[in-house]
Amino acid sequence: MELELVSFKICPFVQRAIITLRHKRTAFKLTHIDLSEPPPWFTSISPFGKVPLLRVDGQHVIFESAVIDEFLDEITGGGLLPDDPLLRALDRSWIEFGTACLLDLSAQLHAEDRETFETSGKELSSKLTWLEAALDQPPWFNGDSLSLVDFAYAPLFMRCEILAIGDALYPADRLPRTAAWGRRLLELP
Repeated sequence: MELELVSFKICPFVQRAIITLRHKRTAFKLTHIDLSEPPPWFTSISPFGKVPLLRVDGQHVIFESAVIDEFLDEITGGGLLPDDPLLRALDRSWIEFGTACLLDLSAQLHAEDRETFETSGKELSSKLTWLEAALDQPPWFNGDSLSLVDFAYAPLFMRCEILAIGDALYPADRLPRTAAWGRRLLELP
């Protein structure tokens, strides 16, 4: 099966798929585009006009990072989501929550005024408090096994590390499980 991941260079949602592909040691081609001037072939296959897109065998297009990650997990023998339907649904919920966290961080980083900056920062801080309560089985989100939930949050922690804002967003004294989980994720290859 030939896999092509379509991206722009700094997309956190594409990064989720790359983490999954690399963890699963799955061969893929990475194609970067400029979303401000997307090529015609991209606009003809992307219903939302955004990345990531996964082209399979040059003819099928899968979009949305969570869907792409589940597909990649399924075609490579599974294991990154629980077998139990309820636990699997809970993981999917937390993956979606991770999407909201990334969108809050993006809103804060791209804020054009102080009010937007502060509002999105408060939203993210509130979400991280919810996340802290959910992280009760270290070392990973689901305990001893890495999961797609872990991969969904890795881009958030990476950006916080690059921007040196992790200590402000999830200080170890206030959100110790979140801070420790983020450090463990960043230590992965």
